[in-house]
Amino acid sequence: MDVNTPLRELPGVGEARAKGLEKLGLRVAGDLVGYFPRSYEDRRQVYAIAEAPVGELCCVRVMAAEEPRRMHIRRGLDVTRLKVVDGSSAMLVTFFNQGYVRQALHRGEEYILYGRVELMGSHRQMTNPQFEGAERPWACGRIMPVYPLTAGITNHLLAGLVERALRELPPPAETLPDSLLARHRLAPAADCWRSIHFPVDETALDAARRRFAFEELFYLSLGLALLRERRSRGRGPAFGETDLESFYQLLPFTLTGAQKRALEEAAADLALAQPMNRLVQGDVGSGKTAVAAGCAWLAVRSGWQCAMMAPTEILAEQHAKTLSAMLAPAGIEVGLLTGSMKVSEKRKVLTALETGALPFVVGTHALLSQGVAFHRLGLVITDEQHRFGVEQRAALAAKAGGEEDFSPNVLVMSATPIPRTLALIIYGDLDVSVIDELPPGRMPVKTVLVGESKRQRMYGFVRDQVREGRQVYIVCPAVEENPEGAWDLKAVTEYARTLGEQVFPDLHVGLVHGRMKAKEKEAAMAAFTAGETNILVSTTVIEVGVDVPNASLIIIENADRYGLSQLHQLRGRVGRGKHQSWCVLVSDNRSPDTRARLKVLTQTNDGFKIAEEDLKLRGPGDFFGERQHGLPALRVADLETDTRVLKEAQDAAAEVLAADPDLTEPEHRPLLEKVRRLFEEDPDRFN
Repeated sequence: MDVNTPLRELPGVGEARAKGLEKLGLRVAGDLVGYFPRSYEDRRQVYAIAEAPVGELCCVRVMAAEEPRRMHIRRGLDVTRLKVVDGSSAMLVTFFNQGYVRQALHRGEEYILYGRVELMGSHRQMTNPQFEGAERPWACGRIMPVYPLTAGITNHLLAGLVERALRELPPPAETLPDSLLARHRLAPAADCWRSIHFPVDETALDAARRRFAFEELFYLSLGLALLRERRSRGRGPAFGETDLESFYQLLPFTLTGAQKRALEEAAADLALAQPMNRLVQGDVGSGKTAVAAGCAWLAVRSGWQCAMMAPTEILAEQHAKTLSAMLAPAGIEVGLLTGSMKVSEKRKVLTALETGALPFVVGTHALLSQGVAFHRLGLVITDEQHRFGVEQRAALAAKAGGEEDFSPNVLVMSATPIPRTLALIIYGDLDVSVIDELPPGRMPVKTVLVGESKRQRMYGFVRDQVREGRQVYIVCPAVEENPEGAWDLKAVTEYARTLGEQVFPDLHVGLVHGRMKAKEKEAAMAAFTAGETNILVSTTVIEVGVDVPNASLIIIENADRYGLSQLHQLRGRVGRGKHQSWCVLVSDNRSPDTRARLKVLTQTNDGFKIAEEDLKLRGPGDFFGERQHGLPALRVADLETDTRVLKEAQDAAAEVLAADPDLTEPEHRPLLEKVRRLFEEDPDRFN
């Protein structure tokens, strides 16, 4: 075996498993060593049945006292059982839908089981344990890695492949300079590769984790510092108008201190002859649109055009309407460009943009299409950053045309509150402004957690709200009915039908989900916005939704299936009008951890506190779901617990760049190559 050996050529892999491994990014043997575990199982101690700790995962040495018995319970459910014993006690072992166990376990043979011992009265039992022969156990008696998996790939298979790769391949080359290893007391890579997968003890694992976390954060910090430095060399439009007092006087309301601070930070950037790249993040309803309006006002007053991109047509229309109302007193026209507009309307907008007659346009992805050209584009605003990604933002910025090193100013707005440490990593080369206070007079949404037993009472509350002229969202986590035996999730299509036909036959129940055609989704949302629909049953497609001030209640079914930040985003769909609004979280999950997690939402409306809690519970990897921000993923580093390592890594990167800003010295060229590979960008980006 060598690093380029295809995994399909290894014993026990084959074509089907090779495809599964490829989904995990594993194609050749060399990929295995760098595929880090997500957690570990301490299997060093092997117990007798009577001594095994109840309720905890552990290894138990047993002998099969009988041949396994298989019973067919119903369609899709088989049960295989056998009694196991040791010198002191007996235990019942049950396997669900694992018929192969009948051929794998034999009476009189000794095995080591790994699983959770439970009490059934005074008797002990285990359900679906992993097992191996006691003669030469491989997975017990050691700390075992637990890897991210996909369908058809077991942890046992993957761990075996990784161990073989560690045994037969030379260790990957050292990537950190000796001076860094010594200064920061980091273990050499050669010692860490085995310890990150199969540590002999906690000390070895901690040393390997710290080393690889430092390495990840060092290269990330190095790459971000280089991007910032390159950006500062670029040329951007310097706005001559900087007097925000005139803008404040236009508004029929007073901006909060946080809004003014964000706007003034942006204005300072816009006065410079280098492109602004600023993220304005604030909670739902914190007033980010007013900040965008202020930046657009500065652009137009300085003789430049402004373009704003929104993720949906309805949201684009809403922004255009809101911004028009804010900027009309200054004589600034705001145009709209979406895919569903008539050809004649589009042509009129395109001509006005190209000639400079239209100073400000709001649109969807239609703004990226080939026929769109600007006369003098100076500011690009994107809404909900993580819905777009770096490439689309850059494509819109490229519409500015002009010389190669010239870029327009970029303002990114996000309603997802992110802990500042994470924001600096996630958004990379963007400067960050935070709007951390809500405009006065907004009533906080009241949030309650209920179980199935309160369903009829909840439906009565829906009727009360509709009777008072309000509207209701009901959010479900699934689109279609689930197959027998799957999680009991509220499937949106069937649930909407049941509500419309049986529960609320006298009300208008709408439906929207991600698998509908774009026009159908838009029509469903438009009907709800116009007040024609009383109840909108939906999946999370409403998460980035429109402003419907009349919606006063949102019910989130199977709330335990969502992260806290996503639940908070969904809750933000209500509470936008003058009426008291409610969020009802429905869950029958009795897990103490789950209940405690959901109760966080009932205790606070502060998105930043919720984001901090979400980061603690789920880690940064799950924060956005799909990674669209164009930065390398963190495999080892944990931004919640590794803040000290992050500071060390950032300081180390700053020291290296202070001595060699372009990494042109021979000893630093490998660092530059590593940064290029990590960021997977055109190498010219770092030239």
